[in-house]
Amino acid sequence: MPGNGNSLTRLRTAITVFFALDGFVFAGWVVRIPAIKEQTGASASALGLALLGVSAGAVVTMVLTGRLCRRYGNHRVTVACAVLLSLSVALPPLTHSALALGLVLLVFGAAYGGINVAFNSAAVDLVAAMRRPIMPSFHAAFSLGGMIGAGLGALVAGSLSPTRHLLLLTVVGLLVTAVAGPTLLRQKPPEPPERDRPAKDAAPRRLDGRTRGLVLVFGLIAGCTAYGEGALADWGALHLEDDLGASPGAAAIGYSCFALAMTVGRLTGTTLLERLGRTRTVVTGGATAAAGMLLGSLAPALWMALLGYAVTGIGLANLFPVAVERAGALAGPSGVATASTLGYGGMLLGPPAIGFMADWFSLPAALTSVAILAAVAAAIGFATRGAAAR
Repeated sequence: MPGNGNSLTRLRTAITVFFALDGFVFAGWVVRIPAIKEQTGASASALGLALLGVSAGAVVTMVLTGRLCRRYGNHRVTVACAVLLSLSVALPPLTHSALALGLVLLVFGAAYGGINVAFNSAAVDLVAAMRRPIMPSFHAAFSLGGMIGAGLGALVAGSLSPTRHLLLLTVVGLLVTAVAGPTLLRQKPPEPPERDRPAKDAAPRRLDGRTRGLVLVFGLIAGCTAYGEGALADWGALHLEDDLGASPGAAAIGYSCFALAMTVGRLTGTTLLERLGRTRTVVTGGATAAAGMLLGSLAPALWMALLGYAVTGIGLANLFPVAVERAGALAGPSGVATASTLGYGGMLLGPPAIGFMADWFSLPAALTSVAILAAVAAAIGFATRGAAAR
């Protein structure tokens, strides 16, 4: 396919649509969790175990999807996982026990993990072909899709049952896939610029130990970033309400400030990367997030904490996209799979780790771990500045 500008633009649009669809469907499911908990009659602990189905399915599939992408292609795997994601989101409201819910969430999690590796791998190929740091724009689409999905879910929660709402998501997902999917299926993955392309008779490159180590390091940056996202999603509002005396409504604004700031940061991420480069973007972003979270967790006033949450969102915005893009550039789909798995692991680790530390110390002290890991990401970014430049 090559370097035709119109083809690359169409491909970029299609990949962006799948990022947005993923965020939209996942957020639509999340806002119906309370209603499905009531429907299944699950206790809090039983629901927690059932929800682990999403995590287990996602992590296992992320590990395997790199191989599937190498065999069948990023585009085909993206479309297949989009179909499975759209179909499986309708299953949770059909269950009537925590066990059944956990089993169907394994399928949903598998689709979610698979599509994340596949479309990130497709995006990495496109970044290389266009030779522009556009990775944050795809993740901005995911964030926007999530905000729209959550907002619409909140609007229809009072008028539509979970069954009808999530079935509607299935219809939307299949329609979007039917419209955007053919673009991916018709077009071959874009080729890198001539000077970066391996010779036709070259043997497949085996990754050396240094490259594998760098992939793990970039995955660690993704994990540090996702740790903060998971921690703020689950504990941010509770900190504002319990420690700063905010009302439930005001406390709910906290995560909105963080998510909106992260979306804005990703929308402007391409421009930022073009001006600063990857290393300075990661170092500056990590340092900004660290300062923001120190303010958000230790501030004595609500408005200061909200400002800290927003600054944290701006700082973390582009760390995950850059980390995944660099891992994919080094090792292809398997690199994306490794970075995504470590990133998702960070998101899983964050909330329970914060809970344990809150019991041992206090919630504000526990939330400073987000700042510490953001600083670690900045330090890693600086330490790998030579690799990021290549």
